[in-house]
Amino acid sequence: MAGTSRREFVTTVTGAAGASLWPGAASSFTSAPDGQRAPIIATNANKKPLRLGLIIGIGNDPAQALAKVHELGIPSAQIYVEEFFPGLAGKLRAALDSFQIEATSVVVGGPGREVWNFYEGPQTIGLVPRATRDVRAAHIREASDFAKECGIAAVQTHCGFLPEDPNEAAYKETVAVLRVLANYCRANGQNFRYETGQETPITLVRTIQDVAADNQGVNFDLANLILYGKANPEDAIEILAPYIQGIHAKDGLWPTNPKELGQEVPIGKGKVDFARIIARLKELQYGGAVTIEREISGAQQMEDVRAAKIFLEKLIG
Repeated sequence: MAGTSRREFVTTVTGAAGASLWPGAASSFTSAPDGQRAPIIATNANKKPLRLGLIIGIGNDPAQALAKVHELGIPSAQIYVEEFFPGLAGKLRAALDSFQIEATSVVVGGPGREVWNFYEGPQTIGLVPRATRDVRAAHIREASDFAKECGIAAVQTHCGFLPEDPNEAAYKETVAVLRVLANYCRANGQNFRYETGQETPITLVRTIQDVAADNQGVNFDLANLILYGKANPEDAIEILAPYIQGIHAKDGLWPTNPKELGQEVPIGKGKVDFARIIARLKELQYGGAVTIEREISGAQQMEDVRAAKIFLEKLIG
């Protein structure tokens, strides 16, 4: 999730999740022949590895949103929630059960103004900006309580432009609030997931290690690394592999305007080498979902999602 159209995506693409509680939701990992493997997550047990998913915004009508996922023949979804309406958790749980869709995470952003570019982004996105940090931390705690009520074992967000310099005050402050939030999610039986985007992969790993909570993971957004000019996803996967709990299947182009992010494009039309990524995920024994994201609105969005599903199914097998 990267551009100003993110809210458009999740509000227009509108089986139940396992209710694994701590420590069942924890990450653990063992060594593959090359020393790397994806974490083992309890909620992936007895489910198809690399099963497809779709990120959706449910508004106040989860049934309508999940009906579209069901119609597409996609078995899982990441659930974007902007406002926690009274009774929403019960309606979501009922819709998930009715359509037999697995909810792999609750996704939240904001509240408040977020500008998805290189100039205002560092001041408005995630938990790094001091002016909105407390209210956003409270929003994430509310998301964790909501996820617990729904039986969803992960909470996921963009944390912002994490400083490269770990000596900066903003870095230390952000790590401190992330530690509180990760432990809050742990108490609710959940993993806390960072979505890649605004930071380099090694900065994200440094942050995870400095937070030092054992329920942290990464939602590996393949295109965001390109859109923000931070890394090739084919290289980043080697750095992030032990933490990857979710995937956003999305494509994009490198930024050429130093003020604006790169352009998100349909899967297969950008710079992500999906064949190489999927092959490497199989080597890493990644057991989670591959969640499609397309950051446009309207009829073309749904056509692109259908095309992405066919494209990915051929690679995954």
